Amino acid sequence: MVLFSNKANQDLDDIYEGLLNWEKIQLERIFIIDYVVDIVDVCATIDQTIFHADAQYTSHKKFGEKVYKYTRNNYTTWYIIYDFEKESNTVYIQHITSNHVTISE
Repeated sequence: MVLFSNKANQDLDDIYEGLLNWEKIQLERIFIIDYVVDIVDVCATIDQTIFHADAQYTSHKKFGEKVYKYTRNNYTTWYIIYDFEKESNTVYIQHITSNHVTISE
């Protein structure tokens, strides 16, 4: 089972708004909706993965112990930060951020 925190839901809203109001290029709403749905779809599969990678960046560890990297294209990787309860096979998605705002340490 995969559950989303209020923060993760807000992150998805922020991704939508950011793409909608991106000054570099104007994107069609249907493209933006599909983009965000793709991220949600990826999140929905995390509980089915065999390996759960530990979060590496300090900025990610503030939100959760595990991270799933979703490479959208050559420029953007989404970090889905979550906690995992092994006994119930439940993923608690805490935060979604991109390589564009993640500071490498």
